[in-house]
Amino acid sequence: MPTARPRHMITETDDIRDAIDRAAEWWPELHGNRAAILRRLITDGARSGAEAATQKRLDRWRALDEVSGIFTGVYPPNAARQLVEEWPE
Repeated sequence: MPTARPRHMITETDDIRDAIDRAAEWWPELHGNRAAILRRLITDGARSGAEAATQKRLDRWRALDEVSGIFTGVYPPNAARQLVEEWPE
């Protein structure tokens, strides 16, 4: 079928064959249409990857919130004097 869109050729290696066979069990309505199963694997995989990336970003923000403020940079009033006394010239 003519199209202006890019086409991709994928060789059905053992790993890809096994993935399509497993996915055919998940989506019985696509049984017998290996190309449709492969397209669904690609789109669902992309969605899953995006969700995982979002969750990772949220986890990082949560971790930053947990440690936020523990190092305030506030020193006791005599800190400078104590440092000078520790290192006499």
